[in-house]
Amino acid sequence: MKLTAKTTPAVKLPHGKTDHIEWDGDLAGFGLRLRASGDRVLRTYVAQYRAHGHTRRVRIGAFEKLSTDEARKAAKKVLAQVEIGGDPQAERRARRAQESHTLKSIVAMFLEAKKPIVRPNTFRELTRYLCGPYFRPLHATPIDHVSRRDVAIRVAKIVEQSGSPTARRARAALSAMYVWALGHGLCETNPVVGTIAPEDSKSRDRVLSSTEIAAIWRACGDDAHGRIVKLLLLTGCRRTEICGLRWSEIDESGVLRLPPERTKNGRAHALPLPALALDIIASIPRVVGRDHLFGERSDLGFTQWGAKRDLDAKLGNTAKSWTLHDLRRTAATGMADIGVQPHIIEAVLNHISGHKVGVAGIYNRSSYEREVKAALALWADHVRSIVEGGERKVVPMQRVL
Repeated sequence: MKLTAKTTPAVKLPHGKTDHIEWDGDLAGFGLRLRASGDRVLRTYVAQYRAHGHTRRVRIGAFEKLSTDEARKAAKKVLAQVEIGGDPQAERRARRAQESHTLKSIVAMFLEAKKPIVRPNTFRELTRYLCGPYFRPLHATPIDHVSRRDVAIRVAKIVEQSGSPTARRARAALSAMYVWALGHGLCETNPVVGTIAPEDSKSRDRVLSSTEIAAIWRACGDDAHGRIVKLLLLTGCRRTEICGLRWSEIDESGVLRLPPERTKNGRAHALPLPALALDIIASIPRVVGRDHLFGERSDLGFTQWGAKRDLDAKLGNTAKSWTLHDLRRTAATGMADIGVQPHIIEAVLNHISGHKVGVAGIYNRSSYEREVKAALALWADHVRSIVEGGERKVVPMQRVL
C-alpha cells in the first residue's frame, strides 16, 4: 500500500516479529520501519538502496517528528543521489567519523605518539600548550573544521593574556601537531600555516634589585607558588626543574639531584641545597603515594601559573615587568656581586661554557660540589639579610687546594 498520513498510523508489527519494514507501494526503497522496544514499538522512516554491490539503508527520521509527506520528500532526495552515483549512507558514516576526530582527540593521539620519543620537558611543554587553556575553545571542533581564522584569533588572545613568547610557543606546538596529523592522514590541511607568528622574545637582562627581592619574598605566601618562587631565587634553577621537583630527587644529605631527562641540556645536575631552601622544602606537606612536591592532580607537578598574576597584584608598583626566569639571572648576578667565581656560578646553573667548554671540559670533570655548596649558602645568607633588613653573615669562600 502507499504510505500516507492516513495509512501509516494503522500499520502494525506482524505477530511474532520484533522488526519489520512496511514498504511504500508507490516509491520503491521508501518504507516505515517498526521495531519492538520493551512495551513500545519504535517507528522510523527509512530509505533503502544498493550501491557498490551492497544494500544500504538510511534513516530518514522518527514517525512522531516527520509527516509522511516530509519523509517521502527526504527519501526521494536520498534515492536521487544514488541515481547519480552517490552513496548517502557511506557519506554519513564518513562525516560522523570526521566529526569524531575532534582537535582534543587528535591532540591525545599526538601526545601518546610523542611521549616515548621526546624529552620529558618537551613532552610537558607540548601538553601544557595543547591541553591547557590556550586552545581549549577549539577542543570540541573536528580537526578539519578548525580554520586559519580560528587559529589566528586564539593566537591573538594568547598574546593578549600571556604575552608573545607564550603565544609563539603555543602556535608552534599546534603546528607540530597538525604536521603529525597530516602525515598520518588524520586531516587535510594545517590551519596554522599562513597565520602570523608572534614576535620572538628578546633576550632579557632584567636583574631584580634588593628592594624588589625583599618585596617579592615578603609577598609570597606559604602556598605552592610562593614556595616555588623562593626556591627559584635561592637555587637559580629553571622553572620546570622546581615546579616538577620530586622527593626522590632530594637525598638524605640535602643534595638536589636532577636526572638528565629533567634538565634542559640533558646533563645530570647535583645541587647542594642551602639551609634556607631545605627549611622551605621541609614545610611542604607530603602526600602519601605522590612523589611530586608541588601540584595535586597531575603528574606534571605545579601548573597553576595564574598565581603569578595574583603575586604581581600584591606587589603593585614595587616590582614591575619581571618574570620567573629573571630570578635565575638575579641569582647568578647576585652571586657574582658577592664574590662567587664565574666558573662556580656556571656549575650552579648547570651551564657548559667558560671553564668547561671545548677541550677543557673534556678533561675537567669536576662538579665543584663543595664550592657550589658554599656559594649557595653565601647567596642564601645574602637573600636572608636583604629580606630581614639585617647584616649579612659573610662566609668567606675558601680556595680548595
